[in-house]
Formats: sequence, structure tokens, C-alpha cells
Amino acid sequence: MEAQNQPLSDRDVHISPDYCPSQDEPYMCARHLSFFKNKLRDWRNEILKDSVDTIHHMQEQTQNEADITDRASTETDRALELRTRDRGRKLINKIDDALRRIEDGTYGYCEETGEPIGLARLIARPVATLSIEAQERHEKEERIHSDD
Repeated sequence: MEAQNQPLSDRDVHISPDYCPSQDEPYMCARHLSFFKNKLRDWRNEILKDSVDTIHHMQEQTQNEADITDRASTETDRALELRTRDRGRKLINKIDDALRRIEDGTYGYCEETGEPIGLARLIARPVATLSIEAQERHEKEERIHSDD
């Protein structure tokens, strides 16, 4: 746990592009943290690039459509793109939070129980903050309270 208390920049290690965290390594060792840090940064950059592309596309498509059907279609497409960008913005916030957790040594551990989230879950969802068990409890409680 000693490495967890050091800033990640002091623990960064070089990993190959094809590296994948393994159960054979200590959980959230420097190699794991570097892998997830790279994965999160790449994901963040991809979302930002898509966002810029959307802005440029929407600026190019500012013409008014004469046909009401074309106008409705254009507005529907715009609304969908804006919803997608809003989801991307929220995801960037989650990515930034995950990067902060890497820096403060809490990444990879459940916010509710403090137990490891697990490599497979983090590889599939690098912004996960709950273990599978805690997530299932959370979803079950949401379903119970949504019936109220």
C-alpha cells in the first residue's frame, strides 16, 4: 500500500501498447495504474475530438431548410448530436474523477466498501466506482425506490 501514497508521476512506468493488467501482478500496482491512466486519457481525448468535430459539423450545417420535412429532420439530428455531446461531457467529468482517484491512490477500490473493484470490471468500465456487488445493491435500491 506504500506505493499508493506516492503521486502517480513518481510511480509512472513504461508499459507496452499491448500490455493488459494481469491478476498475476499486485492489484493496482504502478503498471496497472499507468495502464488505466493511459486508457482514461486516450478515452478523454477521443471524446474531446468528437466534440470538436460535432461543433464544426453543426457550424457548417447552419443553413435554413426550405422544406419543413428537411428542417424537422435537421433539427432531430441536431438534438441527437447535442444529447450525445452532453453524455460525453458527463463522461469527461467521470474520467477526470477517475484520473484524480489514480493520483490520490483510491482508484480501483469501491467507494462504498473499500474492496477492490476488480480488473475485469475496470477494463470494461474504467470509470467504475463501485464493485459489482455494490453496484447491484445500488441498482436494486433504485428499482425499489422508483416504484414509490
